[in-house]
Amino acid sequence: MIMSTSNILNLIVQLPLTERFVVLEQTLKSIKDEEFRRTMTTAADRLYDDYTSDSELTAFTSLDYEDFYEAR
Repeated sequence: MIMSTSNILNLIVQLPLTERFVVLEQTLKSIKDEEFRRTMTTAADRLYDDYTSDSELTAFTSLDYEDFYEAR
């Protein structure tokens, strides 16, 4: 069942004040998380060609299949 915005707001108003703050905090967190994901995705998309073809950025990929041993 999909609820309209006005239905959701009417239900929120009926909650105790502390619960309304929880709803508000969780809503803001989800908006921030979504914006962060969108920003990072856009940045990764813009830099994809650089990371796959720029020799200065791909120089260490030649070591990808080398065994790594920790120095002690």
